[in-house]
Parts: sequence; C-alpha cells; structure tokens
Amino acid sequence: MTRDIRFVRENFWFNYKAGVVIIEDGCVLVAKNEEVSYFYPVGGAVHLGETAENAALREAFEETGIKYEIDRLAFVHENFFKGDWGGAQDKDCHEIALYFLMKPKGIKKFNHDSITAGNIKETMVWLPIDKLGEYEVYPTFFKDKLKNLEGSIQHIVRIDSEE
Repeated sequence: MTRDIRFVRENFWFNYKAGVVIIEDGCVLVAKNEEVSYFYPVGGAVHLGETAENAALREAFEETGIKYEIDRLAFVHENFFKGDWGGAQDKDCHEIALYFLMKPKGIKKFNHDSITAGNIKETMVWLPIDKLGEYEVYPTFFKDKLKNLEGSIQHIVRIDSEE
C-alpha cells in the first residue's frame, strides 16, 4: 500500500505534492525523464502523516543525494489539468503543490540517480532562470516568478482550460 496522498475517484485524480526550488548561480534544478517531453521541479507526493516540509526535505534528498535545508515556503499552487501519464492518463487532475525554496549549497553536481514512483530514471538538469522561456517547463509560472522571487508566499491557481 502506498503512503502517498494521491487517489483516483471515478475520472478524477488528486495529488498533494511537496516541491522544491533549488537555485544555484542563476540556474534552477529541474528533472526530466524519458516518458515526458517537459522539465519539472524536484518533488513528489506528501505521505500520510508527513508534513509538507518533511516531504520536501525527503524528496530533495531522494532526487539529489544532498541534504538541503528549507529557506521558506515560496508558492502554493492549485493546478487543474488533464492527465497525460500513468495513473492520471486522461483523467481530470487536481493537484495542490507547496513549493519550498531551499538554501543554496554552492554545488551543482550530484552523485546520485533518481527514479520516479513508476521506476523511470530521472535526470537532474540545471536550467538558467533567465532562459526558462526557451524550454517546456512545468509549472509554467516558474518562467516568470523565479526571475523575481518575492519575499512573501505566492498563491497561484492554474486551470488548464484558461491557458
């Protein structure tokens, strides 16, 4: 049995996610795998009985092999979209993601392989923040919001049909 706070009801898929924003030298760390055409942030589902902060720290370590510290909560993202992979394929998806800004470590190298929940190898990639518009990156708000990170928590709602 999975401990992820993720479930399917009829044609709906729900996910509670903790994501991390790791920035070094003007670049943000994102992941990519062979199953999708786009880049996405480090992170994953929060487990039952786990705080979002602990999930963010766990996910950062699982995907990079480095113990990061949280600086602060940066974004609350409510995302509504049509699923295009795995258990969410062709489902109406509702995801709540908390993105935590991590304290920089001054390093950009990892000695660790990451694997998705579906056992697909992930590659960690540093993308320049000022060139994110040249890449297919989700969530799409990263392209603008990471250029000028505000000191306050930003609440972002994205409804797929509005884009």
